[in-house]
This record gives sequence, C-alpha cells and structure tokens, in this order.
Amino acid sequence: MKSVIAIVGRPNVGKSTLFNFLTKSRNALVADRPGVTRDRQYGFGNYKGHEFILVDTGGLGRNDKDSENISNLISDQSLRAIEEADVLIWLVDGREGLTTEDEHLAKVLRPMCEHIFLTANKTEGLNTDIVLSDFYRLGFDGLYAISAKRGSGVRHLMDEIIKHLPTEAEDKILAGHDLRITILGRPNVGKSTLINRILGEERVLTFDQPGTTRDSIAIPFQRNGKSYTLIDTAGIRRRSKVTDTIEKFSIVKSLQAIDSTQIVVLVLDAQEAITEQDATLLGLIADSGKALIIAVNKWDGLEVSHKARIKAQLDRKLGFLDYACIHFISALHGSGVGKIFVSVNKISKSLSIAPAASEVTTILQQAVEAHSPPVVHGRRIKLRYAHLGGHDPIRIIVHGNQTERVPESFRRYLAKQMRKHLKLVGTPVLIEFKQSENPYKNRRNILTNRQMEKRRRLMRHVKKK
Repeated sequence: MKSVIAIVGRPNVGKSTLFNFLTKSRNALVADRPGVTRDRQYGFGNYKGHEFILVDTGGLGRNDKDSENISNLISDQSLRAIEEADVLIWLVDGREGLTTEDEHLAKVLRPMCEHIFLTANKTEGLNTDIVLSDFYRLGFDGLYAISAKRGSGVRHLMDEIIKHLPTEAEDKILAGHDLRITILGRPNVGKSTLINRILGEERVLTFDQPGTTRDSIAIPFQRNGKSYTLIDTAGIRRRSKVTDTIEKFSIVKSLQAIDSTQIVVLVLDAQEAITEQDATLLGLIADSGKALIIAVNKWDGLEVSHKARIKAQLDRKLGFLDYACIHFISALHGSGVGKIFVSVNKISKSLSIAPAASEVTTILQQAVEAHSPPVVHGRRIKLRYAHLGGHDPIRIIVHGNQTERVPESFRRYLAKQMRKHLKLVGTPVLIEFKQSENPYKNRRNILTNRQMEKRRRLMRHVKKK
C-alpha cells in the first residue's frame, strides 16, 4: 500500500501550494488569505520512484471560545489526517517566525506521529540560518527551509522524507498473481450488490443505507477458469459530509486499494447522474494510471429520455477519460454485468503487451510526422526514440531534446496515438520524457601541434590588422 504524507500547519503558511507542487497539479485551492482549505484534499505523489498519498489539511488554529484547551487547536478533519499519516510535514511561516501557536502545536503534534518534519516556508530571499534559528527552540531533530511557491529546498526535504517512509507491503491475499479488480464509488450506489452478483452469492453485506461497508475487503474467486481478486471498498463521500471517525479512515483505505489493484470499476448511480464527487474520484483514478471500467448502475426502469440525458452527460464530462470502458448495468437484476468481464479480459491482454522498442519508436515517428511538436525559443523540440517503461500502469519513455518544454496537450496527443496503434482497451498510457544527454558535454577539443601552430599564425595576422 502507498504511504500517507499529511501536510499540517497554521492557516496561510502555504500548505496547499506545497500540495500542488508535490502532486504536480492544481487540485488544491490557493489564495493569499487564511482559511481557504476547509476539508482534506487527497492526491497522489511520486518522488524518485517512491509513490505516496498526499493529504492537504485545513489550517490549525486556536479556538477563541476556549483558548486554554489544547485539543481545540486542531480541527476534527486535520486530526484525522494526522492519525492516518505515516509522515507529517509541519509547515510554519519563515517570514513570520516562531509564534505562540507554533509552540502549542509542537506539544500537540509531537506525540501524534513518530516522523514529523518541521519545515519553514516562504524563505525565498532570506538567510535560512537566521530563519531556522527561532524554530530550534521547539526541539525537533531536523529543520528544513523551503519555498513551496518556487520549489527551492523541496528536493532536499523529500530526500529526507523518503528515508522514513514505510516499505510498501501488500496484503497477502493481494500479493498473488491473480488479476485484481477494485470496486469503487460513492456510498449506496450498489458496489456490494455488484460483487454479490458477480460471485453468485451473498458474500458481502448489503443494506439500503450509506456507509455499510467500512473497510476494503479482498475476495479471491474464479470465473471461466481464470483467477481474480475482487476488492470491495467503502463508499467515498464528500469530505464535508464525513463525520464518522471510522468512515474517515476508510477513505484512505479506498485510495490505497486503487494502488494495489490493476483494474478499477467505478460504479455510478444512473438515478443521480454524475456528481462532483464522482468527477473527483475519476480524477484520482486518472492520476493513478490504472485501467478503468465505468459501470452505470440502476439502469433498468429508466425512461428513454433520462437514459439519453445520462449518456450525453457522460460524453460531456468524461472527455479526459476517453479510454475507459463504459457499461450500463443493473447489479440487482444482473443485466449487463456479464459484459463487464468481457472488458476485464480485454484489459488483461492490454496490460500484458510487450512491444519492441522499434515498434514504439515507429509509432512515435508517425505521430510526430502527422503533428510536429511546437518550436520553443526558435528551436524545434526533437523526439528521437521511445520504449516501454512499465506495465502497471503502462509507461512509455520518450527520449529527445528539450523534452522539459513539451506541452501537456502534446503529451496527451502522444498517449492517444500509442493507445490507438497498440490497440489498448480501457488502459491509459503514461508518457514520460527524458532529456538526451549531449555526448560532447564537458569534453574539451584538444588541438594537435599542427592546429596550434595554425592558430598562432592566424592570431598574428589578426594583431597586425
């Protein structure tokens, strides 16, 4: 399972800015005023091959109504994030210096997590030694100075953090070679009913009330001679609607289940259409790079006009997931459920592809000929060759010059061309660029004696003029 890193601190110290920098996204709202982040924000991060779940939290502050009570320093949402985290990044304001609230927070946070990295933000243009000198009074082993806005110092911080991340260890049930399928979705959309229909028995508890499933449940089974493992997860609701402690913890379990699986089946409720939370889940799945099947449940009994409206909404909102397999089913009555495993088997074949580097390079060259990369500062981006970099998820490594300047739109274009020519079903392709090294870099051209003599003659001629 992926490790969990939580970013905590007082309001307006730059937690959301650091979250966006580490997740390479803009998912967290950023503004130059306190209190913008109210609930937890989840995202996936990757640093030097170490993948983790990152949690952005609301600001920790003193409750004016009961300022003497230390427990009131921390909101309930942030408290849950701290309890479920393996590592804490405690962000403080380097320009403001040490405050009384920071001293109170040190007493609260110290016993809650073993690995706390006290980090001073907004230190650009400042003497970091002077900035950190105040915070040594808090008694933490390591202090770090960064600028989340510019990214300076973040690399050194993450180098230390990854040394303390727990080793990834999957559940023994999940460690086998079976194809793993995670059923994900909001509460009460029919996830457990779908699993029972697939298994042909009442294997997991179902009830017409949100929150029945509390933890991720792994269920090995066989179908048509093939081995699978189904993972039933707790329903994920909007964080503002989550009040129960156990349910809050199960959200992280569901996100970790995405990491431990190969195929995600996202169940939608046809009667409620696509909600904002469904779109958030789809974004997390897209970021993870996992194969995706969308099962629109409770399809039976709907009017023709309602079905047409749902299909139009899917086309409009899911354009960024054009690789996903979509099925309209009824988990209760079984209609359309069998077609899900037709897609599962096609995805399984897609995940096992092993194209030669020459084949992938040919696809790259054809894509570049059809649509060339843009010109940057008068120089054209050159993409030379590509090869397969991994299977889960499928990664294509593209080598070339000025690859750091390739726009995101061209990355998506290449991914679509790779999926098309490799005939992948339900599976995204992650494109990674690598800068080709100059073979003549740092190499001096040593002149021969004849060349040196010629150079001296030329220089004498230049001096005479």
